Amino acid sequence: MVILPIDTIIQGDCLEVMQTFPDKSVDLIVTDPPYGVGLDYGEYQDTQDNLKMIIDGFMPEALRVAKIVMLTCGNSNQYLYPKPDWTMAWVIPAGAGQCSWGWLCWQPILVYGKDPYLANGLGARRDIFISNERSDDSEHPCPKPLSLWENIILRASLNDGDLILDPFLGSGTTAVAAKRLHRHWIGIELSEQYCELARKRIAQCQQPMF
Repeated sequence: MVILPIDTIIQGDCLEVMQTFPDKSVDLIVTDPPYGVGLDYGEYQDTQDNLKMIIDGFMPEALRVAKIVMLTCGNSNQYLYPKPDWTMAWVIPAGAGQCSWGWLCWQPILVYGKDPYLANGLGARRDIFISNERSDDSEHPCPKPLSLWENIILRASLNDGDLILDPFLGSGTTAVAAKRLHRHWIGIELSEQYCELARKRIAQCQQPMF
């Protein structure tokens, strides 16, 4: 029997690490993989070719180890991923830069797995998240807003003590959100620099959200 290390950061390649996890051992994956747009991630070269390699290796393992997978992928990359069970939307009314059709006011959230609210007879919930919140200042090139991440976790995780995995932990937003929501978490991150950044953020998060 494999016992997973919880509430911890694992420095390493997420594919290699996840291959040691048992089937459906994680309640929820919430993550923000690289976008293939040339951002500086240190050890990782953020190219489209490398992104396709990540998707081909990462997605089968993610779907194997987690009951539900939710990920942000960027509008231009959503069709590179396997067909999701649903596509939610992060709506940004104030806009988040420009795209080829004007102001970019939404981001897709690919969802794999059953809606836990419907599956447990708890009624329907919205499939959008509306947020103009800015991300916390960070040394990471692509941090995500904490309250948005908390709402995403609450949308797919019903219970205190659920295990949340982020295979691309970055600056640690998923771990901080999970800790504040009384969830266990595991973060996997290739970069030693970002592991240290995430550890500092998590250590500063002393009080749960409620």
